[in-house]
Amino acid sequence: MTNFNYDEVKYGFDREALVNRMQEQMSDFRFTHCLRVEEVSRGLAAEYGADVAKAGLAGLLHDYAKERSDQEFIDEIKSKQLDPDLLNYNNAIWHGIVGAEIIKDELNIADEDVLNAIRRHTVGSTHMTQVDKCVFVADFIEPKRDFPGIDEARKYAEKSLDSAVAYELKHSIEHLVDKNREIYPATFDSYNYWISKGEL
Repeated sequence: MTNFNYDEVKYGFDREALVNRMQEQMSDFRFTHCLRVEEVSRGLAAEYGADVAKAGLAGLLHDYAKERSDQEFIDEIKSKQLDPDLLNYNNAIWHGIVGAEIIKDELNIADEDVLNAIRRHTVGSTHMTQVDKCVFVADFIEPKRDFPGIDEARKYAEKSLDSAVAYELKHSIEHLVDKNREIYPATFDSYNYWISKGEL
């Protein structure tokens, strides 16, 4: 088993124990996806000068809460007094924004760089750090991803993180529109911000 060291993020952190816990709680599909995103996040961070440990840990945990029940997310939104507008959405939004709160409580991870990367990995942000971008992009391009546009997404990731983020936000909005799905407002804000960078 890969033995990445996350002591610099949280002293005494036991990755092996966490990975075992995740494997017990998650479907095999979700678990192996998280391992791949961890690895790609670390690679992107090394390439683009981001904090490798923080990007790796956030990549590993980005979907930690993805398979929780809707009721658990709803209870968390209410108990933590998060933005009540979140109640109008679903797991696609919740597992990042609300999932970070579950991670904070269950795993005692308090590093805001890690938590923010998890919060932002689905909808982006106008304030994305290099760590945020690494996780956002890694989730989209990890090796088992296979959908129309994936080759282009990987090429943008080789060009720059900013261009990859812009492309992926554009692709995600097009997909949601095509499927007649509601779009979380922060996704539009993120798209407007990153597309204006002129990286595409």
